[in-house]
Amino acid sequence: MQSHASISAVSELQLSVRGPVFTPADPGFATEVAAFNLSTQHQPHLAFGALDAEDVSAAVKWAAERGIPVAVQSTGHGATNAIEGGLLISTRRMLELSIDPLEKTARVGAGVRWKAVVDEAAAFGLMGLCGSTTDVGVVGYTLGGGLPIMGRKYGFASDHVIAFELVTADGTQHRVTQDENPELFFLLRGGKGNLGIVTAMEFHLFPSQDIFAGGIYFDGDHAATVLQQFSEWVGTLPTEASASLAFLRLPDMDIIPEPLRGKFVVHLRYAYQGDAATATQLLEPMRRSAPFMMDGTGPLDSTRFDTIHMDPDQPVPARECGFLLDRLDGPAREAILRHFGPGVESPVLMAELRLLGGALAAGDGQDTVGGRDAAFSFFMAGMAVPPLAELLPKVYDAVRQDLRDASNSGTFVNLHGHFVDAEDRERAWGPAIRERLRKAKVELDPQNMFSFGHVVGLPVIDQTVLLEDVVTSGADAALGN
Repeated sequence: MQSHASISAVSELQLSVRGPVFTPADPGFATEVAAFNLSTQHQPHLAFGALDAEDVSAAVKWAAERGIPVAVQSTGHGATNAIEGGLLISTRRMLELSIDPLEKTARVGAGVRWKAVVDEAAAFGLMGLCGSTTDVGVVGYTLGGGLPIMGRKYGFASDHVIAFELVTADGTQHRVTQDENPELFFLLRGGKGNLGIVTAMEFHLFPSQDIFAGGIYFDGDHAATVLQQFSEWVGTLPTEASASLAFLRLPDMDIIPEPLRGKFVVHLRYAYQGDAATATQLLEPMRRSAPFMMDGTGPLDSTRFDTIHMDPDQPVPARECGFLLDRLDGPAREAILRHFGPGVESPVLMAELRLLGGALAAGDGQDTVGGRDAAFSFFMAGMAVPPLAELLPKVYDAVRQDLRDASNSGTFVNLHGHFVDAEDRERAWGPAIRERLRKAKVELDPQNMFSFGHVVGLPVIDQTVLLEDVVTSGADAALGN
């Protein structure tokens, strides 16, 4: 695929859309393309801030006519691999949000973050199935399956989508539901951004009452004892309870609570919906497993879900890696402790075991979410700054090798982390799902317009042939190769 876009062509884009168009020479370009992950520096040839679905459609049509690849970004939390070349469409201005308290549903535009949904729904005693941080975008999270805090009770976020509104590679707008387009509906639920740009989404909400949740911090010296107890305890939990265990090497920074600052700790994350007395009783074996430094568990309003995991709320430079485990047996625990236990010097700030199962394992067979048969998600993150940035890939490879006997072959696309090659980028889906995605890709995007991120089916297009013959003078500027 080869094409050229001159100054006049870029001007045509500006005239066909309502949102702002940026070149690298324009003020605001860096902000428009910035990702939450500061280690990922996008370098598109052009950026566009869409205001609505019509804007997205017009921009995609413009790009399709010129053979220019298109990337999309909302909040940038999922930006593990940099975008180079092409047109980056930012959907962060698409902030439509409505709650139907009678039907217990929500409708969101592509730029809406979970925080807005959580706050709005709480007024009606409802909640959406958000994950460990409400700062992420609802649409991108859900397209990757969406692993919620309350996932063991309700399943993946994508299990509860009612409809998508999608712009395909020719700029056509579609409404996609189970009845109107069942195959595309199947592929969008967990298929990430393979087949188009989702501009809006509708989904079910759930009662937000009777949440008991929070975190317990143990001194890292007790890591072996706590991990042993955790491996036994999770088998006793009902589906109403979700849990994870993280090994944290916390920096000595003001944003960290004083007792934890600069410490190696083990952080139990817990959430239960139901009777508070039962929630407390279920938690007791972990409370008794070792002396704890802080206990932040108790009744929790759904608007305070972020306090459970305490994920970063400011952009950070990170490199991440995730995969799935089928079991947490003795050898697996030993491998984890070898890499993340007491006395280990590791560049990994967080290594987390998240319990799966329950409703996460069920589904309806009508989506592309992988890993439903896995027992745990295992996820690692470190600061991608020198010299740690060079060490992290080697550490991740070593951990995966040491845990290979306990590992599931799959991965969650949202928690996959940086992909290293074409095979790795599509590892989130098994062979049967990959084949269906490839077939749909040929039909809906034969030029591979959407060639960034976790894409299957077609070769990545040549990025060296895009926008050229330009000047750099504000709104009239286009980009020189």
